[in-house]
Amino acid sequence: MKLVTYSPLPSGDPRPGLVVGDKRIVDIPAALGADADTATMLGIIRAGDTMLARLRQLEKAPPAATLAIGDVKLHAPIPRPAKNVFCVGWNYLEHFEEGAKKLQDNRELPRWPVFFSKAPTAVTGPYDTIPFDAKISTSMDWEVELGMILGKTGKDIAEGDAMRHVFGYTVINDVSWRDLQRRHGGQWHKGKSLDGTCPMGPWIVTADSIDPTNLRVTCRVNGVTKQDSNTKFLYFKLPRLIVDLSMGQTLEAGDVISTGTPEGVGFARTPPEFMKPGDLLETEIEGIGTLRNPIGNA
Repeated sequence: MKLVTYSPLPSGDPRPGLVVGDKRIVDIPAALGADADTATMLGIIRAGDTMLARLRQLEKAPPAATLAIGDVKLHAPIPRPAKNVFCVGWNYLEHFEEGAKKLQDNRELPRWPVFFSKAPTAVTGPYDTIPFDAKISTSMDWEVELGMILGKTGKDIAEGDAMRHVFGYTVINDVSWRDLQRRHGGQWHKGKSLDGTCPMGPWIVTADSIDPTNLRVTCRVNGVTKQDSNTKFLYFKLPRLIVDLSMGQTLEAGDVISTGTPEGVGFARTPPEFMKPGDLLETEIEGIGTLRNPIGNA
């Protein structure tokens, strides 16, 4: 299943929808009854297996009244996560190596995942403009990443149970301001958290509908491919990320984990490449979808 958060055009409040036939959207609150479980994507995720069963039935027998995707505005599937987006650094071997080479850093391969986070206010929609403010920085870089949405709360999760905590998957670009990222003593949060630097979407594909272990991930700027890899090359696999992140820390339904980017980022190129106003950033993951985010002046 594909689940979206959308607003009817020309205006309307965001609400969750079920994509049917890849071109139409069912209004979930209207179809199932408006309540706390159906009003938002977080409500749907937190309602668990019972809600998933109801949605599967709705997918089999959708109502006659549906909306064309072209007639709505798509938001990030979770427009405002309840907490920071969890992110993973250096999780493709080639990206680790290109970064070490560029920074002249003789680092050893990590034994543990590197975690950081992006503020909830960084999250933006799949087709929204990403703001560019030259007064703050001009080193805006791209990072295509598989986003993993948790569907069950847990702490100290065992590896054998980890994937049962996953609700679904989405596309994320961990847009990064490189000079800000390094300005704060190696703490990446600020350079990763400016407004609009976490485009997400265009929907969530539920975990029962896709195999996340072999998906092509690509990133293009103005139609030119910058990154082209596959999730099979993840250094720390998805269960390991959940295990390590949940050690002593409660993960909750609706939490978002951005699982790391492959080689091909702009700062590691010779000469370095960065985005600017007027550019178009396209972020695509096989079997999920494509983000298309213009870069515009703040």
